[in-house]
Amino acid sequence: MNDDPAHVEPERNEKVSSKIYEEELRYVSPGLQEVAQLSRLVIKEGRGCWLTDVDGRSYLDLMAGVAVCSLGHSHRRYIAGIKEQLEKVTAGSFTTENRMKLLRLIASLTPPGLSRTQLYSGGSEAVEAAVRLAKSYTKGFEVLGFWGGFHGKTGGVLGLIGDPFKKQWGVLHPGLHLAPYADCYRCPFDMAYPGCGIFCLDFVRKVIEKNTAGSIAAILVEPMQGTAGNVIPPPEFLPGLLQIAHENNALLIADEMITGFGRTGKTFGCNHTGVTPDILTIGKGMGNGFPISGLVSTDEITASLPFSKASSSSSSYGGNPLASTASLATIQTIVEESLVENSQKMGDYLLKGLQGLEEKYEFIGHVRGLGLMIGVELVKDRKTKEPLERAVTRQIFLELLKRGMISMSYKANFRINPPLILKKEEADIALQILDDVFSFVRDHVRYKD
Repeated sequence: MNDDPAHVEPERNEKVSSKIYEEELRYVSPGLQEVAQLSRLVIKEGRGCWLTDVDGRSYLDLMAGVAVCSLGHSHRRYIAGIKEQLEKVTAGSFTTENRMKLLRLIASLTPPGLSRTQLYSGGSEAVEAAVRLAKSYTKGFEVLGFWGGFHGKTGGVLGLIGDPFKKQWGVLHPGLHLAPYADCYRCPFDMAYPGCGIFCLDFVRKVIEKNTAGSIAAILVEPMQGTAGNVIPPPEFLPGLLQIAHENNALLIADEMITGFGRTGKTFGCNHTGVTPDILTIGKGMGNGFPISGLVSTDEITASLPFSKASSSSSSYGGNPLASTASLATIQTIVEESLVENSQKMGDYLLKGLQGLEEKYEFIGHVRGLGLMIGVELVKDRKTKEPLERAVTRQIFLELLKRGMISMSYKANFRINPPLILKKEEADIALQILDDVFSFVRDHVRYKD
C-alpha cells in the first residue's frame, strides 16, 4: 500500500477487481450489503482509516464496517493479541485468563450495577438473549420497540425493525409493538422540540395502554438510532423511557451495538443522559471486526430463572478464546489510547465542517451527531424535507468512491462512522472530498423535480 494514505491514483485499473468480483457472483447468494454491490470493491488490505483494493487504489474509510472497526484496520496490538492466542487455543466455553480480563474490563466501564456479562457472536443473537432475560425476570411476554429501530434480522427481533424491511417475511413473532422514536427532524407528530413537551413519551404510554396485552417485559431502544440515519434524540427521551418501563414493571434494554465503546464520544450512548438501563447489549466496535457481542445486566436480573439455568443463556461460540482475546485487545486499546476522547474531538471537528457544508448546499437538510456517529439528511427541499431520490444518492456514493472515499451515502440518510482513530488530516480530506462531490451535484445533477 502507498505510504502516503492521502495519495489517490487518478484512475482505477478494474481488470483484476472486476474479474474477482464477477467470479464471486457465480457462487455467493444474492442479498449482499448494498455498499458492496454498488462499489464492486475487492479489498486487498487495510491500514488505519484506509483500505486498498486489489488494483492498488486507496480509499478513506468513513464507515468502518458499519461502526465495527473501532481501531481502524490492522492495528498492531490487535493483530499481536490474536496471533498469540491462535497458537494456544481458539475454541471452547471453558474459562480463559483473557476472557476473565475482558469481563472484568467491561464491568469497569459499564454504568453502575451492570457487572454481569454473557457473550455471543452477533448482534441479533445478543438482543434476542436480552429479550429472553427480560422475559425471564419480569415474567412478561411483550416487547416495545421503535420506528426506525434496527436490532437484527433473526426471527425473534425481525418484528421490532421499525421500517419496511420486515415486510414479506410472513408471520412475525407475537407480542411485539412499535412506537415513534424521538426523531425531532422528522417528527411524526409535526411538533417542534422543546415546545412539544416530548409528546412522543406520552404516546409511548398510550401505545402500551391501548395496543398491548398489559404484559410488557421490556422496552428495547437504541440510545441513538444507527440504521435510521444516526438519529440523536433529545436528552429527555431515554430517561423518560426508563421511567415508563419501570411504571409497567418492565425492563429497559439499551441496544448499544453501534453506540457502545466510544462511538458517540462517550463510552456508551446512555452515558450522555446518565441513564443506567436494566440491560445493555454490546457488539460491533468491541471486537474491531471479530464477531463478538454480549449483554450486560445486574446480579439480580441475570440470576432469574430460567435464564440462569446451566446452558440456558450461553452460546456455542460466545466468549470463545479467540473472540475474547480480540475484544480484550480492542477495548484495552480504546481505553489506553484515549479513543473515546478522540471520537468526541474528531466528531466535533467533522460536525462543524459538515455544518459549513450545510450552509453551502441547499440539498443538505440537516446535520447531526455525537462523536464519530454523524448523520446527514439529503433532501430535495428543506421546507418539505422530501428525501433525495435513491438514483441521486447512489450517484453521490459513486462520485465519492471515484475520489477515494467509502461511505454510507447511497441513501438520503447519509451515515458517517469512521474508525475512532481518525486524525484531523483525514477529517480534512473527507470534508474536501465531500465538498467536491456536493459541488458536482449542485452543478451537474438534477436533484429537484
